[in-house]
Amino acid sequence: MSDSSTSSAPETPLKTPLRDLHVELGARMVPFAGYSMPVQYPAGLMAEHLHTRQAAGLFDVSHMGQLRLVGPDAAAALESLIPVDVIDLPAGKQRYGLLLNDDGGIIDDLMFFNRDYANGGDLFVIVNGACKVGDIAHIQSKISSRCEVIPMPDMALMALQGPKAVTALQRLAPGVEKLVFMTGGRFTVAGCDCFITRSGYTGEDGFEISVPATQADALARALLAEPEVKPIGLGARNSLRLEAGLCLYGNDIDITTTPVEANLNWAMQKIRRTGGARAGGFPGADKVLAQLADPALLTRKRVGLVALERVPVREHTELQSTDGTVIGEVTSGLLGPTINQPVAMGYVKPEFAALGTRVNAMVRGKPVPMEVAAMPFVPARYYRG
Repeated sequence: MSDSSTSSAPETPLKTPLRDLHVELGARMVPFAGYSMPVQYPAGLMAEHLHTRQAAGLFDVSHMGQLRLVGPDAAAALESLIPVDVIDLPAGKQRYGLLLNDDGGIIDDLMFFNRDYANGGDLFVIVNGACKVGDIAHIQSKISSRCEVIPMPDMALMALQGPKAVTALQRLAPGVEKLVFMTGGRFTVAGCDCFITRSGYTGEDGFEISVPATQADALARALLAEPEVKPIGLGARNSLRLEAGLCLYGNDIDITTTPVEANLNWAMQKIRRTGGARAGGFPGADKVLAQLADPALLTRKRVGLVALERVPVREHTELQSTDGTVIGEVTSGLLGPTINQPVAMGYVKPEFAALGTRVNAMVRGKPVPMEVAAMPFVPARYYRG
């Protein structure tokens, strides 16, 4: 799940339960989504990125919002806000969703997990840190008459990501290795009460761990004591998710973009589309379903881009056709540490969205040739069993 730093931060940033640990570990702290967060540790962004791709990295994502939807109507209620199949999601499974406004714009992207809401459990929802206050207010205003909407400010959240994440975690939580991508369950880890999902936002195998804030420091220290695990900051989190072709809310998606423009059609199941048993019924449905049915209605489309010269291309860089016409803008971009070449994503006019199309990014007034490329830039390694 993505996150953004677009919120108006309070004057004094909030602290996550792990802030003192970050400082002890030598992190460089920055304001992010209203919180004081570690952008990198002494090893540096490149080393942290490569360590996550090769072993296991521990991320503090406690700034993100956690909430519970409780009651027999919880799934149908949430389904009225997102263009996603919630009702048929089996207990024990997780899914990606998009909170939309009445114009089909993306208010936020989120994850939701069915913790058996039909039998007294809940739907567990995670939203982005910069958006959480607005998201929770929006959800409460729309569906609190149908189910209980219970924020969880007393919970911390960590992500343990990388090919050796399972090796490290199963020592402390035997049985966690049986989970597959987008499933989860309750585990005791180093004496801490955790809800763990096999998911994350790096393109690697890994886990997200919800834990009471009072137990977060103990859990983080136990995980960091495992030989495979090192702490990872927001800098590498950003470069990892970009190589994985995953959107950052506030950069690559926002209220001005629809799911179809953002190339997130995969997130909208057939049952919610025209002709499906529960088609429509979500905010902006008319516009979104029309765009799905007729791509000619689109004025832009999100694409992956690879630079053909070794020049990093950053967000807000103008994109031009080879004849100098403005055709779009980069929304995320950097030198991909794993593949050692500049990668980006951005929006272009649909006629320039085909794979292999050459475009120019205008960097300090000079054209940098780029090519529209398939995403992810680094193959995903989710564990599907």
